[in-house]
Amino acid sequence: MKALLSSAGRLVRQFPRTHLLLSMTLLGGVILIALRPDSPTEQPRQQAKTINLPAKPARKPEPQPQAPEPPQWQTLTVESGDSLSSLLQPLGVGAGQVFALINSDDKLKRLTKIRPGETLEVIVEDDRLTQVQYHPSKVETLTARLRGGGWETRLSQREYQKQTRFAEADITDSLFLAGAAAGISDKLTMQLANLFAWDVDFVLDIRRGDRFRIIYEELYLDGEKVGEGDILMAEFWNQDRHLTAFRYETRSGDVEYLDIKGDSMRKEFIRTPVAFSRISSRFNLSRKHPVLNRIRAHKGIDYAAPSGTPIKAAGDGKVIFAGVKGGYGNVIILKHGQIYTTLYAHMRGFARGIRVGKRVKQSQTIGYVGASGLATGPHLHYEFRINGAHRNPLTVPLPKARGINDNERSEFLIAANRLKAQMTLFAEASTLASSDVL
Repeated sequence: MKALLSSAGRLVRQFPRTHLLLSMTLLGGVILIALRPDSPTEQPRQQAKTINLPAKPARKPEPQPQAPEPPQWQTLTVESGDSLSSLLQPLGVGAGQVFALINSDDKLKRLTKIRPGETLEVIVEDDRLTQVQYHPSKVETLTARLRGGGWETRLSQREYQKQTRFAEADITDSLFLAGAAAGISDKLTMQLANLFAWDVDFVLDIRRGDRFRIIYEELYLDGEKVGEGDILMAEFWNQDRHLTAFRYETRSGDVEYLDIKGDSMRKEFIRTPVAFSRISSRFNLSRKHPVLNRIRAHKGIDYAAPSGTPIKAAGDGKVIFAGVKGGYGNVIILKHGQIYTTLYAHMRGFARGIRVGKRVKQSQTIGYVGASGLATGPHLHYEFRINGAHRNPLTVPLPKARGINDNERSEFLIAANRLKAQMTLFAEASTLASSDVL
């Protein structure tokens, strides 16, 4: 062994020292490469281990529960002769459900007055009515939802877009023909007549040359005109009288039409309680009775009108008599406050619910024109009494209803003067436009 090592030493000493260092360096590098974990000699072995590992089977996703589909709205169109019950019956909704619905809230009673052409949206689940949606008008939506065995009701309303308009006309024949010539609807013309009905009899008092002008609201939805709103201010020239009315909303939210002084245009009584064709007999204490053929005072006004024409209460009051009264036939007597009473005779019949003790509102229908008692044809005999004394209904001064409160008068005057200025601008513009056309 010693001889072998001695021979190796002699062999090494034969090489130059530089060559030996290079050889040792190369040998060390080879050894280091061989010892690295990711050396080429080890890599196939590691890859083989990875490939030979058994693969885990993929887990199938668990099925998710399907959400139930929401109930669907169904649209029902009202046709002639339909009622709420007849519309819902084919969907399995019984009369008992309908009865419970319409009696759960006063607003839902409007469902009993559905008209042909209207639509209803409903949801029915397992023959049970759970939701209803109804549009009583273009801006109203009535919604009802069944919750906890009871109905929850909501009435929502869209806001109209409003534009102010002006109209004027001279009367040559009738107020309605003049209104049509001015481009306003019969509904707006009737509103105008109602404003001044306590001061002007639009059958007897109108003369050729009378005129009016108004500013009013036009109503729009989504840019489309859908109707006319309220008159904001109106002026009426009747013979030698100039009447003016202003619309004003009080602090409490009530709407009143007032004159420039702040007094109400509405009187406690309307002048004529029936739409008549002519006056067949006037107030006359020396008139000869047409049936009895002898002088008998006529202490009222006879308004000739077709049988069945509605008769209105001249003012708020209480029924103190409703029945047959001799030659007057069917009669109603109303008491208004402490000193005023009105009598309505020769009626064909009474309106539903009219009885002694019943309170009525001004313009409420209380009966219908007829020819009961001593009458030669259908008409209303109307009497007006103050403290029991008969007065001529056509000429008796009518008391005014309450006007604006004193603490709001200054606010009203500001609003009224603003409307007057607006009316003046419209009128001047209309005059200029007319002169340009001519």
